Amino acid sequence: MRRIVLFLPFLVFLVLGVVFYFLLGKDTQYMPSALIGQPVPSFQLVTLEGEQVKQTSDLPKGSYLINFWGTWCPSCHVEHPYLMTLAEQGVTIVGIDYKDQQAAAMQWLRDKGNPYTLVLMDELGQFGLDMGVTGAPETFVINAEGKIAYRLQGVLNAQSWQVIKAYL
Repeated sequence: MRRIVLFLPFLVFLVLGVVFYFLLGKDTQYMPSALIGQPVPSFQLVTLEGEQVKQTSDLPKGSYLINFWGTWCPSCHVEHPYLMTLAEQGVTIVGIDYKDQQAAAMQWLRDKGNPYTLVLMDELGQFGLDMGVTGAPETFVINAEGKIAYRLQGVLNAQSWQVIKAYL
């Protein structure tokens, strides 16, 4: 019995080592979503300027990104310059200002530039909830059929772009 007790820490260490070995190389930003392969949930949201109500049918045709962001989000500050680069390259991005104040969001885009073809307000977070958003930033790839193809939780940067651009 005493030998088994002495052998137990080695056995635990060995099992943990095997588990960690199999997790090496996994995409740590990949976040599974029950919505993969499903159309974008229906919504009615006000544009950032507050002048129009948009719904699912107003989303762009073809492939595009939906990016949830907020001025309160430190990672969104890091991500924003890369979104500007993607927009300059012709990538269509729909911005969802998530649980934020309209005035702060408008000032943010004036100061930092606007990479979005359409900016919608999700002040209460209901659309984010429908999309399964856990926090900002989160980016969804919508394919040409209007279905969710990929979900990225975290900062969209050059490294993560290499993974998600294949889904456009």
